[in-house]
Amino acid sequence: MSTEAKRGLWREIRVQLPFLLWLVVLWMLLWGQFTVLSAVTGIAVALFVTRVFRLPTIELSGRINLWWAALLVVQFLAAVVHGSLSVAVQVLNPRRPPGAAIIAVPLRYADDLVMTHVAVTSSLIPGSLVVDTDRDTRTLYLHVIGVRSLADVEHQRAGVLRWERRIVRALGSPAQAAALRADERAEEGRR
Repeated sequence: MSTEAKRGLWREIRVQLPFLLWLVVLWMLLWGQFTVLSAVTGIAVALFVTRVFRLPTIELSGRINLWWAALLVVQFLAAVVHGSLSVAVQVLNPRRPPGAAIIAVPLRYADDLVMTHVAVTSSLIPGSLVVDTDRDTRTLYLHVIGVRSLADVEHQRAGVLRWERRIVRALGSPAQAAALRADERAEEGRR
């Protein structure tokens, strides 16, 4: 094996290692056991899954802003609580049935990884669910409840775009973060 091939192999292992570790942790959580046996079987399953079901490698940006990531977690937890209460109020109000809509949200800064994070975050907050994605146009299609007017649709769309910005600040690549900062400066200049 040539030196270049060895470097390529080690690079692939280094890129895939966080995903393999995550699959092992997920396996252990699934079985509710943190034992040596569950770790070994988790490694075997993770290797099997990643080798049999080959997907394109998604490289992490290598950038995590701890402040924005902590803020993202706190805002997410608050949004889950607020969404739960909002859905409960809408469902329990017999005089006013909740309106629903499917809205398209074109993302601005998303690559595959950020788009996935935005989709999962939007789906985990009660009141909205991603029903389709268009990878080519970077568009998420969401089913949302509590929509009665065009203003409500725009409010929901703006909420998803806020999540995209939060995720880019916390986990996005340096190029995505720079594009976001440039857009924010331009927006402030227009005001």
